[in-house]
This record gives sequence, structure tokens and C-alpha cells, in this order.
Amino acid sequence: MRTSSRARKRLSLPFALAASAALLLTACGSGDPATDVAGAAAGSDAVPTTDVVSGVRRNADAVRLLPPGTGELTLAVSVGGTPPGTTYLSDGKTPTGQDVDVAHAVARALGLALRTEQASFEAILPALDSGKYDVGAGNFGVTEERRRTIDFVTYITDGQGFAAREESDLSEVTDLRQLCGLKVATGAGTTFEATLEESRHLCTDAGDEAYTVQTYSEPGALWSSLQQGRSDVVMSTVNGLRYAVAHQRGVKFLNEFHRLDVGFALKKGSALAPALRAAVDGLIADGTYARILKKWGTAESAIAKSEISPPELKD
Repeated sequence: MRTSSRARKRLSLPFALAASAALLLTACGSGDPATDVAGAAAGSDAVPTTDVVSGVRRNADAVRLLPPGTGELTLAVSVGGTPPGTTYLSDGKTPTGQDVDVAHAVARALGLALRTEQASFEAILPALDSGKYDVGAGNFGVTEERRRTIDFVTYITDGQGFAAREESDLSEVTDLRQLCGLKVATGAGTTFEATLEESRHLCTDAGDEAYTVQTYSEPGALWSSLQQGRSDVVMSTVNGLRYAVAHQRGVKFLNEFHRLDVGFALKKGSALAPALRAAVDGLIADGTYARILKKWGTAESAIAKSEISPPELKD
């Protein structure tokens, strides 16, 4: 569980895998939580399939906080990553992942039908304001910039981290100036891209060549760029990096760089936020939350309680 210090660093968070067919995640899990943990520890490419949601009971206290007449939640998810992030089951069409499990558990606790729609990561946040979706899920980190236009209900913490090819001279990245002159691959529209773009000047201010930011919408393309030498470093989520490295040869995890709270995204001022927060807190209290995190191998990213739009974590 998280300590009382919100800025304390911890190992954690999701994104990618190689495009190689040998690494495609098509196998089913064993159904045993002990062996369905993200696959990495057992060296398996299986997507965990343990049912940790169907037993969730209606949370009357949380239900009372719902706006009158609420009967359904429209959830927008960005699919296309790898465990523990949102990916597909072996049928190639059913979304699964940590975010999906938490969303389904919250809906059950609130007694609501959950209608899931797929959208690109970049499209979800703008669509919330229009009312197209009630809730967005896609490992959205809570930042000060996003808090100005979006509300969040937190359910985990995550972190920014780095990976490189094994022959890289880098062992960890503690300062972005270590990336000067390198080609850095990351996900399009993510906090990683924003962090890199905002800090490019650090290299030129020091008289060095700026690093190049390469963005990809597809995780497979991102990792192929690293494997094939078209990029030198990948910046992504810590859990996703650890999972990817465990399933690929020739790459190494470097380190965690910065931590963020992660939560459901909602329209600013959404009346749904208090009910969602109460539902998450109920899942924490009854053990469902711990079972979900165990399934996806992210227990060290757990939070003690949900919050609505907390300040961005600072190191």
C-alpha cells in the first residue's frame, strides 16, 4: 500500500510489447491468480484471465451518491497496449486489462450497466467535455495541466520510466540531459511525450545536441523502433516497461523517473466523481482491489484510498 507521503517513489505502471509474432499475447491464463500475475514472472506470454470482478456486491453507500436517474456508464477505453494495460483477450476483440477490471468492478458496485466504447488515447479526454463518454480509462496520469479541464478519480499510482537495448551505456536516467543527442521513442499524446517536449531545452541550454522525440500510436511500432536501432531509448510506464522487457530479448529496464497518480477521467465538475470514489474505496476495503492488482502484477502501485483530482505528485 502507499505510504502517507504522496511523493514517495515506488516500483510500478503500463504500455508496450514488440510487434514480433512470437511475442503476440494470444494465450489464455490458467485461472489461478498465483500463476496469472502478468505472465512476466513465469516467463509466459499469457494474458491473465482470472475472474476477479463477478463477485463484487452492490455498495449501497456509493449508490446513494449517484446523480438521480443514472442507470448506465459509457466508458471510453484505449486498447492496443499489453498487460497490465488495456489489451485484447485471445479472441482479438474483447478488451481486458487492469483499467478494464477496475471499471467493471466499480460499475458492479454502483449497480450500473457499463457500455464500453473503444477510442484512441488522444481522443478520449477531449470527448469527455462534449458528453460523448461519461468516463475515460487508459492509464491517465493526473497532471496539473489536465486538472484544469478534467476531473479524476484515482485508483492506482504509476510512473514514468526508461528502457534501452542491452548494449546501451545507460544504466539509469536520473536527468533528462543524459538523453542529449539520442533518439527517444514514446507514446503519442502521453505525459511522456509532454515531459520530453517540455524539457528538450535542457540539452541546448547546456550546449549539447537536443534529443529527438519519436512518437508512436502503436506499442508494437514503438518497440520495433528500439529493437531495430531506429531509437535509442523508450520512455513509457514502469509496469509496461517491466512486462515488455520480461518478454523480449536484448532490452533492459533502466529505472523509474517520475511517479503520477492514475485515475478515471471525467468531465470537469462531473457529479459522478463522488460515487466513483466511494466505489473504489469500497473495493479497497472488501479486498477486490487487491485481487485485481495481484492478477495484473501491480500490487506495489496500490493506493490506500481514492481521491478526486489530487495535486500532481512532485518528486
